[in-house]
Amino acid sequence: MFVIKGRDQGKRFELDRAAIAIGRDPNSTIQLHDTEISRHHAEIRRDEERFSLIDLGSSNGTYVNSEQIEHQTLKNGDRVQLGRTLLIYTGPSEGGSQNLDDAVNIVGNDQSQDDSRIVSSFGHENNSDVLGRVGDSNSPWLARARSNLQIMYHTALAVSHTMDIDQLLNKIMELIFEWVEADRGCIMLMESTSEKLVPKVRRNRGDERSTETMDISHRILDYVMKQQEGVLTSNASEDNRWDPGGSVVDTGVREAICVPMQGRYDIVGIIYIDTYTPPGDKFQRQITRKFSDEHLKLMIAIAHQAALAIEDTSYYSAMVQAERLAAVGQTIATLSHHIKNILQGIRGGSYLIEEGLKSDEQDVVRKGWDIVEKNQEKISNLVMDMLTFSKEREPVLVAADLNQVISDVVELVESLAKQEGTDIRWQPIDLLPPMTFDADGIHRCVLNVVSNAIDACDQGGHVSISAQFKAVENEVHICIEDTGVGIEPEELDSIFNIFESNKGNRGTGLGLSVSQKILQEHNGEITVESQLGKGSCFTLRLPVLSSNDGLNSPLDTGDSSNSSETIF
Repeated sequence: MFVIKGRDQGKRFELDRAAIAIGRDPNSTIQLHDTEISRHHAEIRRDEERFSLIDLGSSNGTYVNSEQIEHQTLKNGDRVQLGRTLLIYTGPSEGGSQNLDDAVNIVGNDQSQDDSRIVSSFGHENNSDVLGRVGDSNSPWLARARSNLQIMYHTALAVSHTMDIDQLLNKIMELIFEWVEADRGCIMLMESTSEKLVPKVRRNRGDERSTETMDISHRILDYVMKQQEGVLTSNASEDNRWDPGGSVVDTGVREAICVPMQGRYDIVGIIYIDTYTPPGDKFQRQITRKFSDEHLKLMIAIAHQAALAIEDTSYYSAMVQAERLAAVGQTIATLSHHIKNILQGIRGGSYLIEEGLKSDEQDVVRKGWDIVEKNQEKISNLVMDMLTFSKEREPVLVAADLNQVISDVVELVESLAKQEGTDIRWQPIDLLPPMTFDADGIHRCVLNVVSNAIDACDQGGHVSISAQFKAVENEVHICIEDTGVGIEPEELDSIFNIFESNKGNRGTGLGLSVSQKILQEHNGEITVESQLGKGSCFTLRLPVLSSNDGLNSPLDTGDSSNSSETIF
């Protein structure tokens, strides 16, 4: 069930139980924050692959596709109205898809019966010209049909080329004034929370900057919304649907067309146009009629197309909001436990510091401070990883020394490795062509992978870091190899997914995802090979970008005999 209208717009509810309660009650499986919904409003019951909606004696009733129901089997696409909340049911389509392979035969070029030839063709660029030439006849019917076809074609283009509602409405009003001799026009949309019509676009022919108030009859708006039909009034004072002494006549309106913007699910607004007599010309006797039934039909069609586009845009926005909320919820759920563990560590260290200060025991204070400092570093790393992953960024490319960057990482993790009983072996490159890269980004990338390697060793073993310049690929390969527990074969494809971690409470599932993102920003990549019980090897492939564009002499430094190895 997907909420497309109401206070809970954008929420999505999976129907994964045999009985699903709907209502305002906090214990409801689908809790809706709508004051017009009963606490225990309705229930969805599952029978194999079919779902039935049952009203539980609610105060305001349960509606499916605008009809009140007590018990109804739901079909894919059904609209469920509860109070002011509108939901869409998405389920399996009825019936299987038909295999048309044997029913459709595409004739090849080598078959004699394919003697067809292209007579004419046209695309979006010249459709207007073609439509203008259709039916070069003096027939009034053909002329009207051609005119209507042109405006519907341009309307279809307008609604299909924009996802911005304001741009869409302005384009629709522009087209209406191009094809209909209206003096004034207005498009009003229904506000989802208050269910009131709110003006969005206004247009005056020949005076776009006019600040004169545009009065629209409430009687016409009420009639259109209640009857859900468009109206044309050619002479307001003679139309028996309106009170001659009422607002329609007093506004100076000679003719008016008002049509509902009826979409798939509901009325989303109205389009109103009229011809207008200024106050100074109020007693003008000769009035030329400009609107006809043909204009009314055309306006209804335009309003329907605009309504469908608005619904699609709203549905898309609701989907984006739902996915954003789901992503935020997933992030909070995944990180909250890890942050709680860090805070508990800081609290424990703070307790030791406090106790050490009371008894003037410097060893206890130092021990507590070490715990606080370690957890502060964890928070810093976590925040930096979240910032790196949360936004698109261009790497800041500067001339930098890759050996120095990796050495800084090794120095940073040295104390952690000693605590874990793990040796760090760093094998730098003696000769390396000049490189430009984002030093801070590559530092974080290497740090995350090395930290994971130390964790994988789990009290013992060693982590080897080496780098090689690959002249053929014009890349530097940074290899980080550990003698840890290894990775399950079925997990290799998912270790770079965000929030995927096999370290339990110790991991956030961000480190490898962040490292992969940083390398991808450099047009590089990470590959991994692993054997259970023997360890893993991560290869960070970093393209060599140099200020010397004519770098053609490869420096083969793959021979480790010329390199010095440092063991911590």
